[in-house]
Amino acid sequence: MSFDVNKLRSQFPILATSARGRPLVYLDNAATTQKPLRVIEACQNYYLKTNANVHRGVHYLSEKATQEYEDVRKKLTKFINASSHEEIIFVRGTTEAINLIASSFGSAFLKTGDEILITAMEHHSNIVPWQLACQKAGAKLVVAPITKRGEVDVAKFKELLSQKTRLVSFVHLSNALGTLNDAQTLTRWAKEIGALVHIDCAQSVSHLPVDVQNLGCDFISFSSHKMYGPTGVGVLWGRKDILNKLPPYQGGGDMIRTVTFEKTEYADLPHKFEAGTPNIEGVIGLGAAIDFLNEVDLKNIHEYESELLKTAIMKLSKVPGLRFIGEAESRASVISFVLEGVHPHDIGTIVDQQGVAIRTGHHCAQPVMDFFEVPATCRASLGLYNTASDIDSLVEALLTVRKVFRR
Repeated sequence: MSFDVNKLRSQFPILATSARGRPLVYLDNAATTQKPLRVIEACQNYYLKTNANVHRGVHYLSEKATQEYEDVRKKLTKFINASSHEEIIFVRGTTEAINLIASSFGSAFLKTGDEILITAMEHHSNIVPWQLACQKAGAKLVVAPITKRGEVDVAKFKELLSQKTRLVSFVHLSNALGTLNDAQTLTRWAKEIGALVHIDCAQSVSHLPVDVQNLGCDFISFSSHKMYGPTGVGVLWGRKDILNKLPPYQGGGDMIRTVTFEKTEYADLPHKFEAGTPNIEGVIGLGAAIDFLNEVDLKNIHEYESELLKTAIMKLSKVPGLRFIGEAESRASVISFVLEGVHPHDIGTIVDQQGVAIRTGHHCAQPVMDFFEVPATCRASLGLYNTASDIDSLVEALLTVRKVFRR
């Protein structure tokens, strides 16, 4: 495998900076990834050379901005192996993508007595929108349990599927546990009983190839800022035949064909779901991030990060008093843990003083914390630019925590 991590690191200016007077060690990639220089320059160049609104003007700048914007839609079509660029909907992030499905699908097709099935390892963004949709329709939210290893109880998941199940929504890669779910199998079981399937790919899309046709699902969602792109941009992919049946999520400019006071005719896909002026520079920056990921190759990234994850687990397991939260057989990029006798927030504060950035808290997954009976965890999450040296710095910082608390 040709994977030069030091060469890759040189493309990320922030990694050469310091934190608290020490070299920055960034291990909070599940929250947001750092940006390569080409992404930063793409956003800057839009304002320097192309700044104009899209889809509206006939002048040079507007045509140029529109072309660059729509080129990214085409890149995304290939990136996730969608059937058509019309299936790519630009949103603000994974959260808005899920809210869009929940609102549009819920208002059109969900009725009293129907069920939506999720799992107990979901991010709040894949819980609350479905709760709202169920409350409005009189439907029921059903939750498939997880095991102490942090895996979906697949037998129970299959048992909970029924003729009442209208939609199934689950995370591909858990942000709180690092569990990599068998998305193809879960999807196949759901499709067998006629349910639609949404997969939250916010964490997985920058760590391994995601092929929507291979997955067999109906929707996926993900965020630019977790895949080395800008914040404020996300993607909803949906099968064209289903998207055409859903009502608009928001009304306004750019999502219409004609408007009168009596009636509005909506635009065709994908614009029907893209009301208002979008985050143009963010989409263009996302295009640069896709170019970057394609050059490195997600297969190479997955292979490198898998080996680094094994190294991290091995080294962290030697820290006295450390207990992993979530030990699924299939996992990627995320390590959650607690340290005996020390609150995670205290750990995060002391580790930060050593220049190491990790996440502490409930990670927008409070039901997961409740299940494992912990108030919070520490989370170290890997990116393609992390190294074994970064893991050594984290271990050293955790040993400092133990000294401070005399554990």
